[in-house]
Amino acid sequence: MTRLLLGELRKLRTTRLWLWMLIGACAVTAIFLSFLIPLDGAEGNPNPPLSTVEGQRALFSSAGAANVFVLILGIIAVTGEFRHQTVTPTFLATPHRGRVVISKLVTYLLVGAVYGIVVMALALAIAAVWFSAKGIDLAGEALPGAIGAIVLSMAVYAVLGVGVGALVRNQIAAVVGALVYLNVVEAFLGVLPGVKDVYPYLPGGANAALIDTGQPGVQDLALLEPWQGGLLLVGYGVVFSVVGSWLAVRRDIT
Repeated sequence: MTRLLLGELRKLRTTRLWLWMLIGACAVTAIFLSFLIPLDGAEGNPNPPLSTVEGQRALFSSAGAANVFVLILGIIAVTGEFRHQTVTPTFLATPHRGRVVISKLVTYLLVGAVYGIVVMALALAIAAVWFSAKGIDLAGEALPGAIGAIVLSMAVYAVLGVGVGALVRNQIAAVVGALVYLNVVEAFLGVLPGVKDVYPYLPGGANAALIDTGQPGVQDLALLEPWQGGLLLVGYGVVFSVVGSWLAVRRDIT
């Protein structure tokens, strides 16, 4: 298994995709924070003041928007094997297909966690500069939960990506389908009367509960408690991983 994990890391390093995805995740985080911080105290701003624990928790939760990049990275980790026909030698080198999929899941779980640490470090650096200029102190009690939630969220989204990639296999269909679902389907279900009560139990709703956005528009959806959202999101990751692994073991790869 160690050899397989090292092999997956080696595959990841041979392309610059991981770097571009990391740059994208950092850019989105920086844009969100640079947009939200100047709005603090502005008339009509519904977010809690940044001088409060709730306000800072809501601010740092905006880094969760970057999880789409680890989702795509996880999808391409699997679908790229089929697209470039490297899946055949991969499975020939390790006939036990289940171990190959498990190694991908573990690798991208760790990669997603690293992405989470990096984007939160960037968020804290940006916030520290802005807060210093505005005379606001970082609320220590807001940081551990915010950091842990983002790291867990991005780790699970990377695993979800691997699971989706194993299920769909077609790279374009998997990436486009995942983005449409998260940004269109779930957003629509979140505002549709009579259906929006389902949203808290969907992956996006579970993630919103986990990172505890604290934003009025999101809280109106009666989200789960953060720990419940975290467990549900992990559950989705496990289900997609198990089903994706099961199909990868039984499907014809030609």
